[in-house]
Amino acid sequence: MKEKKITHTVPFGFEPSKTTGKGTLIYYDTFEHTSDAELDFAAQVAGKRAFVRLVLYPLHEETVRRMTKEPVRAYHKRVDQLHEWKHERSGGGAGIIIEGFEGKRKKYTPIDTALRHLTQTYPSPYFIYMSPETANLFASFESFEEWIVKLRLLLPMEPSVLHPKLAEYRGRWDVAAT
Repeated sequence: MKEKKITHTVPFGFEPSKTTGKGTLIYYDTFEHTSDAELDFAAQVAGKRAFVRLVLYPLHEETVRRMTKEPVRAYHKRVDQLHEWKHERSGGGAGIIIEGFEGKRKKYTPIDTALRHLTQTYPSPYFIYMSPETANLFASFESFEEWIVKLRLLLPMEPSVLHPKLAEYRGRWDVAAT
């Protein structure tokens, strides 16, 4: 059986649009104490640096419990808050994705598993936007050196205390400014 050829007509001089952005900014956080202003700031940073998409990655309460021992609201309540914020943004937050990977797993997800999923799902280069405290915690993990060469960190502010591994890889992270 022969395949049928499909032809397309385009106007004279048509050139396909070129993508103006590149890469993915991944906001890795609990989103427990994150305000709308902080989310707006992350979206502005993503726009200013011309990222194709901003991926909000809320952590499941089991992940937070293992990482920080900090009490957090239920996962679905924090996700609902993110959806509200996204809906309130003009244009419905085009290019903003709320990643539900941890919600599907419903259990502790190591940062390695999360990063592996994110790097297989979204286009490179990868920038991880996280708080200075989370960055210091990430730097204390054994797999930090493996991941820091594959991605870059973007912090909202300069850390007051710097983990020795973060200091060693100072060239792989930056402070976000709009």
